[in-house]
Amino acid sequence: MSLPLKIRRLGRQPYEPTWRAMSAFTDNRVADTADELWLLEHDPVFTLGQAGKMEHVLMPGDIPVVPVDRGGQVTYHGPGQIVAYPLIDLRRLGVGVRELVDRIEQSIIDTLRHWQIVAARREGAPGVYVDAAKIAALGLRVRRGCSFHGLAFNVAMDLEPFRRINPCGYKGLAVTQVLDLGGPAQLAAVEDVLIGEFCRQFGFTAEPAAPFLPELPARVAV
Repeated sequence: MSLPLKIRRLGRQPYEPTWRAMSAFTDNRVADTADELWLLEHDPVFTLGQAGKMEHVLMPGDIPVVPVDRGGQVTYHGPGQIVAYPLIDLRRLGVGVRELVDRIEQSIIDTLRHWQIVAARREGAPGVYVDAAKIAALGLRVRRGCSFHGLAFNVAMDLEPFRRINPCGYKGLAVTQVLDLGGPAQLAAVEDVLIGEFCRQFGFTAEPAAPFLPELPARVAV
């Protein structure tokens, strides 16, 4: 019997409240909390992972830079990019961190195959690439055996802000997107396929959930 995966399609969201919500979800989940996958677009933002160096942020201009608690270096989020946050109990699923990364990457590779786009991993550089250009970035965190943060998948966006950084810490790294490779411009169409491939990789059954962030637990006055 496969485990349920609640799918929240959240539309466009500011970055920091979403980060707080997934952190709170992870901290407050219990043994029988169902796993979730959040899919959304973010307002323009550069995020800098725990190993991130400000030297890789070249010319942010009017786009905010937010240091965060995920792995990885600097990346860009903006409209036209699918951001997906898998909030998964890895112990319950019997999956380690390396396998988590591999399966997420494979779900993106298999999604792209639907449009005859040939993608691959690159040794030592997490993410998914088409030829020499990056189409999806990964930055994850595991706390109490549960994952949060996730992946950013370029579909139909303005790629110019990537020129303001060294993407993922690599100077001059080329980036690409689904639209420029002959795929659809509609995020929903790509999300539909990605959800199916993600569930197939992990053995989940998708269950639609309410399209809004779960409420944060009330703070206790001190």
